Parts: sequence; C-alpha cells; structure tokens
Amino acid sequence: MRSRSRWSKTALLVVAAFLGGAVTSRLAGANTQASNPYAPFDQLARVLVLVESQYVEPAARTKVTEGAIKGMVAELDPHSAYMTPSEYALFQGETEGKFGGVGVEVDYKNDFVTVLAPIEGSPAFRAGVKPGDQIIAIDGRPMRGERIDKLVTAMRGPSGSKVKMTVRRPGVASPITFDLMREEIHVASVVGKRLDNDVAYIRLKQFQEGTHEELLRTAAKLRAESPRPLAGVILDMRNNPGGLVDEAEGVADEFLTSGVIYTTRHRGQVVDEVKAHAGGAFAALPIITLVNEYSASSAELVSGALQDSHRSTIVGATTFGKGSVQTIFDLPGGAGLRLTTMRYYTPSGRTIQAEGIKPDVLILPAKPVDASDLVRERDLDGHLSGEQSAAIAPNQIVMTEPARAAGEAEIEPGRDVPVDPSKGKDFTLSVSYSLLLKNLGKKP
Repeated sequence: MRSRSRWSKTALLVVAAFLGGAVTSRLAGANTQASNPYAPFDQLARVLVLVESQYVEPAARTKVTEGAIKGMVAELDPHSAYMTPSEYALFQGETEGKFGGVGVEVDYKNDFVTVLAPIEGSPAFRAGVKPGDQIIAIDGRPMRGERIDKLVTAMRGPSGSKVKMTVRRPGVASPITFDLMREEIHVASVVGKRLDNDVAYIRLKQFQEGTHEELLRTAAKLRAESPRPLAGVILDMRNNPGGLVDEAEGVADEFLTSGVIYTTRHRGQVVDEVKAHAGGAFAALPIITLVNEYSASSAELVSGALQDSHRSTIVGATTFGKGSVQTIFDLPGGAGLRLTTMRYYTPSGRTIQAEGIKPDVLILPAKPVDASDLVRERDLDGHLSGEQSAAIAPNQIVMTEPARAAGEAEIEPGRDVPVDPSKGKDFTLSVSYSLLLKNLGKKP
C-alpha cells in the first residue's frame, strides 16, 4: 500500500552523514566504534575506496552507492525498497493504472510467462496475441525461467518505442514473433456484471489511483441496466495484490454504514483510526466476498473490515498476510524510497501481518497444493512478525472443489463469468452465488 510524505529532515541528515563519512574516514577512525555513531558509514567509505581502486574493472561510483542503498533498505523487510529513477517511474505508472507497454495480462505457468489475455484495443490485441501464448523471448532475449517482474519490465517502455515479442502457441509448430509499438496502456481496476436474480458481480483487480471512482461508475452502470433494484453483491478480490490504502478506504466505505474500517499503529502507538460514513453505494445490500491466497494488503484490509463488521461472508482461502503500510518518499534525482512505516489492524483489533484473513467458508482445492508452491507473507525472508491475534473464523465451513477433468485448465478468477454462476466452472463463485441467494431467500 502507498501513502505520501515529504522527504524528512532526518533523511537529509542520514545522507549528509553518509557523504561526510566518505570524507572524514581517518578522523572517524580515531574514535572507538562503540562511541562513534558514524562508524558504519566510515566502514562503507573504506569499502567504496577499495572497490574504486582495487576492483578488476573500473567501477562507477553511482552504481556502487545505489547498490549499497538498495542493500541497506532491503535488509529491513521484503516490502521496503530503494527505487532508482527508472524503477520509481515504473512504480508510479503501476499505481496510476497507466504505463507505456504492449497491453497483455500475464501469469507464470509451467516455467513460462503465459498470456492470460491481451487488453482490448492494445497493441498486443491488435497484433493478434492470444490467451495461452507462452512468451519465450523479448527482443531476442530468452525469457524461460525469468521472474515475471523482469519480463514485465522488459516489455514496458516509452510510448512510441518498439519491442519484439516471441511466443510459442499451442498447436502451432514454429514460434510466432510480433513487432509491437508501445503505447500508453490504461488498466481498469474494477469490472462489473449484472447476474441473474439482480446480483451485482464486482471484481476488484487492484487498488490504484481512481479505483474508488471506478467502483462508483460501475455501480451506476449496473443499476442502469434494469429497472429492478440490485438485490445483493458478490465482491471478488481473488488475486488482488493490494495497492493504495486511501483507495481501499474509499471502497470499504461504500459497503459500510458506520464503525471503524481499520486502524494503523507505528511502534505500538495508534496513528490513525479510519471510520466509515453513511450513504455508501452498496451499504444496504447483502454481500459475499471472495478471497484467496493471492489476496493481499489493501484487499485484506477491505476483507477484514467487512468480516469484523458482520457485513459480509468471506469465501475462499486464507489470504496472503501482508498487514503493513509502506510510505513512499520522493528522493532527489527522481529516485524513491518505499519504507514500511506502520502496521494496520481490522476493526476488532486483529493484526493481518503474517496471519492473513481466514474465510468463513474455506474452499479446499481438489488436489492438495504442494507447500513449496505456495508462498505467503510468513514464508518471505525477513518478514515482520505477526502478533497471533488473527482469530480463526468461528464456525468455519469447509468445502472441497470437485476434481477437474484431465487436461482441464485451472479457472482464472473473474474470467468468463456466466449470468448464472451456479452453472459455471468456477466452484468458489458458484458457492458464493448460492450463499447469497440463500441469504435473499431465493433458490439457485
């Protein structure tokens, strides 16, 4: 999650100390390490001098010092990071929901980055990229086994620049190469559909700038599709990685009438308590919320608020468990610092950090998942510890997905949603739809 703050005087002092240490290393060496608070900077300066004078090839000071800063911040926790100007620009594009790219949604499957779908109207869509295409090279560089974030970075760039994408398509013998021109891509974070029985299906992909407004526009569109009022809402936040906390706050407020949405704490002290207001777009409707192990951060904040306020039944799998807030600091030269500054808590005071949100209806996969294939916050090196306050959902119901036929593809959340989900292949959605109709006194 992201909030903004100006670069502080403390940050300036730290940088000043870093620069001063490089100049006054001999003087600093006269003091004992225990009495000299700048001893670590003295050591850093000595290493920098050795690298510049003794390394096998000439080393650029900027590259070395940026690496040192990256390492310093990365040692704190998995979500704090120093971002170079280019990395910070990419990060800002992601939170704004627009960036220079070719317009494909991708996922990592079977050692390949695979296209889930081209974004309608994008360069990839117009060129004929199809769901299921495996991206094997970008500008001639093999991509098999590469991390998905590296591939995404390779595909993005300034609008008007060119990129060559090579894919392997099932049923086609030879690789296919697309010569694409990057454009500014706008990614919608909210998708809505009116289902049978006047149920609104709302999918929140992530929380980016404008997500709250997108939700309100989607609500108005769904209501305008029929003279009958909406009867209930299915809120799908599966695979939602989180995003901007202020957008999550606005979204949660549309489903609540009063009470606390969340609180934040810094070093044990309550920093903020955010409350809901009356008049939300969906505040009077029954809700079922879908989550899974990839629902994280702001998605967990919203889920926890709805669960603790008894506004929604939570269906799916225990969530990722990221209950920390990252503040973004603008640094000189266009760089940025993402720093963990707070933990957030649900209305009842539960911590989500390293614990996650436990669903009221737990959906187990037909085939048990190998523990090594599933990574949650608590599995990340250096993660902040939880406080063991995330109680198991009382009277949790456990259900198991039916086995898929041999060769049948895994269901992607939010794709091909039928107007009657009880007849679809998405078991979690089908269960949620049936539960909502039961709450409304209707039969599926």
